[in-house]
Amino acid sequence: MLFGRRRRSIEKLLVVEDEPLVAFDTEYLLTDQGFTVVATVDRVTDAVRLIEAGTAIDLVLVDVNLADGSGLEVARAASAHRIAVLFVTGSCPVDGESVAVGCLAKPYDPRDLLAAIDAIALRSEGKAPPRLPVGLRLFGDRPTTSGLT
Repeated sequence: MLFGRRRRSIEKLLVVEDEPLVAFDTEYLLTDQGFTVVATVDRVTDAVRLIEAGTAIDLVLVDVNLADGSGLEVARAASAHRIAVLFVTGSCPVDGESVAVGCLAKPYDPRDLLAAIDAIALRSEGKAPPRLPVGLRLFGDRPTTSGLT
């Protein structure tokens, strides 16, 4: 398609962040860039409930340290439903590689978050990202129903 946007392999995102300003900024950035934020929640229980309910989600962006628990619990639930997870945190969990596609270190520039999502999308299409944004670490291959690794 000439001068049009190509269809994204990642469109629907769940944001799990308990810092209100970070959550608001992330949701605004993503919607402004044409993504659909299916929900922005600040609790593990709310995120797991959405995942367990079968909400259409392509990627979960989750902080590790949440007020009511660990983002690892969210990542485990998402992984069990074959939904890709990107940890967005100041401290990437050691055992995160088993349940997520990568980790983006906080603080990050908004462009780096968008580039991280693009890198994950490219990788899901079997392509190597030309370069990784600052603070992004991608983990080994993890198949999901949406084709993300």
